[in-house]
Amino acid sequence: MHTARDEGDRIVITGIGLTAPNGNNLEEFRSNLLEGRSGVVSFETRYLGHPVPAGVCRFDPLRYQKRKEVRRGTRSGSIAIYCANEAVRDAELNWPQIPKNRVGVYIGITEHGNVETENEIYELSKFDYDISFWSHHHNPRTVANNPAGEVTLSLQITGPHLTVGAACAAGNAGLIQGVQMLRLGEVDWALAGGVSESIHTFGIFASFKSQGALALHEDPTKASRPFDADRNGIVVAEGGGICVLERLPDARRRGAKIYGEIVGYAMNSDATDFVLPDWRRQAECMRLALERAGIGPEDVDIVSSHATATEQGDIEESLALKDLFGDNGRVAINNTKSFIGHAMGAAGVLELLGNLPAFQDSVAHATINLDRLDPRCGLTQLVANRPRRLDDVTYILNNSFGMLGINSVLIVKKFAE
Repeated sequence: MHTARDEGDRIVITGIGLTAPNGNNLEEFRSNLLEGRSGVVSFETRYLGHPVPAGVCRFDPLRYQKRKEVRRGTRSGSIAIYCANEAVRDAELNWPQIPKNRVGVYIGITEHGNVETENEIYELSKFDYDISFWSHHHNPRTVANNPAGEVTLSLQITGPHLTVGAACAAGNAGLIQGVQMLRLGEVDWALAGGVSESIHTFGIFASFKSQGALALHEDPTKASRPFDADRNGIVVAEGGGICVLERLPDARRRGAKIYGEIVGYAMNSDATDFVLPDWRRQAECMRLALERAGIGPEDVDIVSSHATATEQGDIEESLALKDLFGDNGRVAINNTKSFIGHAMGAAGVLELLGNLPAFQDSVAHATINLDRLDPRCGLTQLVANRPRRLDDVTYILNNSFGMLGINSVLIVKKFAE
């Protein structure tokens, strides 16, 4: 089943900017995924008493910001500015000639403001909590729209900007928001994706530790182990991915290169628990995205799984995937978190971007650190430890799920006229 779509409703990806723990552009990121290189390192954070595995980005914030701007702004803002500028450059937009009121910025986040609040309280403690030492930059740093707003300041964008709070489903949610705004005609270009500064707040590590869900391993590169029987929790990571989205006729008009076409998406809610997922709702979300794309499960070539290396999370998603795909051995299921950890608000978009080059090279990157598959997951289609060459890649389905039971699914198609 394939659904005809009006040309103006066809939304394509024409530019990509990213920073991940194992790459600062798509080419570097993809190369390290195919070669099995992890970006997880030992990381010192406040109060835990020992280093923890974390995904740390190494991009140059001064490429697009002055030192004063970095000091005044936020880490998530720096990540967003780097990725947005890289995406605009990659899309080869004639930026001085672009009407900036027709550009929208839609960035998914898991949380925002914790880093600045923790840091400022820590500094205040050195002065006996005298609030005269409190930063006057606190409010603009911690408002929820900060990362997207910092992008508008950097690129002089006067169109709408939003951050989309969607827990760990936020990367997909930012892209979905961009698609919707383009289809509504509210903007002509969307800078859409997700960012995360999570490793800079000790609270996220402490909270996962108190849940018994913080990964530990003597070798940090082996700490993130989705679907593996010996996994012991989440590796927290920072990162960002932002795409330039355009309506297909506009992209054609300027001769843009096209990475892929967004043909289906869905979001729904479990409505069952603060933390524990529900595979039934995840399966429903995938089915709705497939229906909107006008395809069936048998058409999907690669599934980019969400699995975070938590016991219940991995098992529930496996049940959802088995419910949808059954024993279909043609589909390749992989996981990017095994390389970089869980980049929270950026997770969904980074995991999608790492798979997009498969449209050209027909290779599904592996899930690393999968030494002993948990039999309760039992996915026979997992790409384990070595990349898998496929006959062809036409459709990629990208899962991204989050706390409070928020689910998002995005389907991208290899572009064809």
